[in-house]
Amino acid sequence: MIAELTLILRQRSITTLFQPIFDVTQQQIIGYEALSRGPEGSPLHAPAVLFQCAQQARRLSELELLCRETAIATFAKLGLTGKLFLNVSPNTLLEPAHPKGQTLHLLRKYGLGPEQVVIELTEQDKVEDARLLRIAVEHYRELGFQIAIDDLGAGYSGLKQWSEIRPELVKIDRYFIDHCDFSPVKREFLKSIIDLAKATNTRLIAEGIERFEEFQLLTRLGIDNVQGYLLACPSAQPECHYRHQHMPESTWRASPARREQSLNIGYLAQAKQALCLQTSCSEAQKVFAEDNNASCVVVLDSERRPVGLLYKERLSELFSTPVEHAFYDRQAISAVMERSLLVVDENDTLDSVSHQITDGDLDIRRHIIVTREQQYLGVVPLRIILKYITEEKVRHAQHANPLTMLPGNIAINEAIEQRLHTGSSFTLAYFDLNHFKPFNDLYGYDNGDGVIKLVAKLIRRHTQTVPCFVGHIGGDDFMVVFDDPQAQAICAAVIADFDRLIEGYFSTEHIKAKGYWSCDRQGRRQFIPLLSLAVGLVSPDINCCHNGHQVAALAADAIKEAKCQLGSYVFCCQRRKPAAPLYRLHQQDVSAHRHSLRN
Repeated sequence: MIAELTLILRQRSITTLFQPIFDVTQQQIIGYEALSRGPEGSPLHAPAVLFQCAQQARRLSELELLCRETAIATFAKLGLTGKLFLNVSPNTLLEPAHPKGQTLHLLRKYGLGPEQVVIELTEQDKVEDARLLRIAVEHYRELGFQIAIDDLGAGYSGLKQWSEIRPELVKIDRYFIDHCDFSPVKREFLKSIIDLAKATNTRLIAEGIERFEEFQLLTRLGIDNVQGYLLACPSAQPECHYRHQHMPESTWRASPARREQSLNIGYLAQAKQALCLQTSCSEAQKVFAEDNNASCVVVLDSERRPVGLLYKERLSELFSTPVEHAFYDRQAISAVMERSLLVVDENDTLDSVSHQITDGDLDIRRHIIVTREQQYLGVVPLRIILKYITEEKVRHAQHANPLTMLPGNIAINEAIEQRLHTGSSFTLAYFDLNHFKPFNDLYGYDNGDGVIKLVAKLIRRHTQTVPCFVGHIGGDDFMVVFDDPQAQAICAAVIADFDRLIEGYFSTEHIKAKGYWSCDRQGRRQFIPLLSLAVGLVSPDINCCHNGHQVAALAADAIKEAKCQLGSYVFCCQRRKPAAPLYRLHQQDVSAHRHSLRN
């Protein structure tokens, strides 16, 4: 390993990848974090192993300078804009042998200025002399560099370092981002950090975002600067411009049919480190030692396709005695890895994956491997999948209508709000039965429930292959949020089937008379037509409607018009913008009155 490190330093065979950091509010890339890698196929390719080896060999300062120069040279060559984020170990800055002024010299050499660079101080290492670190940091700041604390919350005295160094930026450790939507403790930690950042005028960056739900929560909490595999992977040729395709909403918007159905497994995938088939067991053991939280690593072939899983517990068993340790030490991990895998594509739904899980015989502690175009993307612990499915089912049951088991008002409003938030055009259909109360009074609640179930069944039947969301407001009212342009034709088909089947709920006498006589609430006899189905359709202007209540008001107006027609009817509302508030109308009237007085 030491010889391999010496060769890398002598040949300067370090590669730099860049991962963009996005500002979702300003819709721009604010910079790129430089991530160093050893040679492809080398046992020192992974950064954790590479830097650990350099530290053990007392050559960390030398390696960091090489990585720094490679990053600066590549950044300049690619013509990237924004800030260059350079990772620096605090203890390296304090080494007496560490050359002073080298970073500034390198920037000048490649035509960059210190104002373009952010020095990221990792929090993983314990700093022995905080006073000297403050002096070193202040020196960099005076030269024009910005300072960031990396991995806040992962290591030693993070808040103390924040207080003493007063960084311009703080990057929140991946631990607090991972499934933060599931953890109340993590959410409260994030809120506290946000409050502290506001008080100290510090910009926050949430790094390591790998799931849509994490992104959604973080942006809702007010964190605008984001980074992670969900948004953009590290690349030797990163994007130079902000594109909406980077943002999860666009990915979410790309598959509207699945929006309120089962989530894609790719949104739960965690980008964990992988090893090649030829990696020795001893090297794998070092990887596990570097990351205490890692329970397994994925094993890939030469084309980055997953071929096995190596579990930490399995390797520990093999190294349990000196004899076995000596035997397996230099063997490739391909000899001891687990080959029985469940590999799924990132676009597979949780429902389909859960069927594969239940059809097989998987240990609850195991992981599922996720691929993109057959290449490794990440892993999902089985327990996370089961937890997510369980929580979704509980949540669905809490808000579902007990008669039809369709989602209720809360879910309907969420479906509308989601489309407004992502700028996705849609059509809202409001279904309501005409003359339902007198029918219910005459034929009884069982038949009334039967009719409601019939409407739910027909809507489901005609929308099962269509991108949409179906909800049951309550009673005989339903809403469908269509992402399909054929909404009117689908509603007409539902009505046609309803008119054909509804006669089965009436007596022959009432069918022949096309209705029946009944008394209203005042005791007056009146003729009640057979049940019919009214549908109000509206396609709201997503640039003018700002919340679900405004859209619902448009739908309410549309259903009123539909119910004024004879029999079953689909009314398409031409109005797409919400009505002006009363106070605004009043102001307009006053202005018009004043204008007339002046004239």
